[in-house]
Amino acid sequence: MLHTRICPKCGARDIQRIPDNPGRYTSGNNIYTSSLTLSGKIPVIRYVCLSCGYVENWVENPEQLEKLRRSFGR
Repeated sequence: MLHTRICPKCGARDIQRIPDNPGRYTSGNNIYTSSLTLSGKIPVIRYVCLSCGYVENWVENPEQLEKLRRSFGR
């Protein structure tokens, strides 16, 4: 859904990106790479099909993907 803007479940094009809200401490789905919560927070952005409700989660930033690779390995 991130790249195609098409729902893989129902084929609809009514896709909504739900961004992280950095002002809220527990906003969204986050991956923490450090015991220091705010310094190791990597936001997981959600894409929702507004036709059927299917949801995908994405880490959009390549630098954050590399940070995950370093923190958790392959």
